[in-house]
Parts: sequence; C-alpha cells; structure tokens
Amino acid sequence: MLHPSYSDLMKVVNSEVEQGEAPVVNSRYSIVMATSKRARQIIGGDEPLVGGVGKKPLSLAVEELNQGKIKILAEDEVMEEQEIYDRVEAPSQDQVQDLEDGQEEALDESENGQDEAEDAGDGQETEQEA
Repeated sequence: MLHPSYSDLMKVVNSEVEQGEAPVVNSRYSIVMATSKRARQIIGGDEPLVGGVGKKPLSLAVEELNQGKIKILAEDEVMEEQEIYDRVEAPSQDQVQDLEDGQEEALDESENGQDEAEDAGDGQETEQEA
C-alpha cells in the first residue's frame, strides 16, 4: 500500500477548494501525472522542497505534494498563469523594434567614432614623420 494513499493526496490537493467549487483533482490519474512531472523536474536538476537524502525522485515528489509544498493547478488557473507570464516576459513588437532601432543607432555611432579616430590617427602619423 502507498503511504500516503491516493485518497489522502487528493484530500490535501483539494483542501484549499472552497465549498461549492469543483475539486482540482478528481482522479488518481491527476495525482500520478503531477507527481511524475515533479519527479522529472527533480531529475532534471530542480532542488527538492523536502528533505530526503537518498530518496527516489518520485518519493520526493509524493512527499512534496503531501506536505502541500507543490500544488496542482486547475486548467483555468494554468491559462491565467500563462497569460500573466506572457504579459510580463514577452516584449511587444514595438519594444522589439525600439531595441533594434537603438542597436542600429549605437552601431552607426560606433562606426562614425572609429572613422573619426582613424582620421585623427592618420593626421598624427603625418606630423610625427615630418
């Protein structure tokens, strides 16, 4: 038998759901998918949120879920989180264009400065030779 059981994990996950709202998790499948995804993250290098030196990644993921350290988001919450992330992280086309224009201006100024320095350097060589 698994400890904690699927029903215990489902209670933990659904504990923050207000009365009358649909539960976040209705099946064992959701628990399995969430813990396996978290286990893959741990395998990929993420730090476990619970202690457990020598424990397998899946055991750590189950323990994290049981302790409420990780949460399973409902599909609509995932969409909201993604929209917020996109707004914060993704620059608009205008911002991208402004950055590109600024880089081009900086390159033009840099090239003009180099040309002027070379011209000034040519003049100095002539004076020194004379």
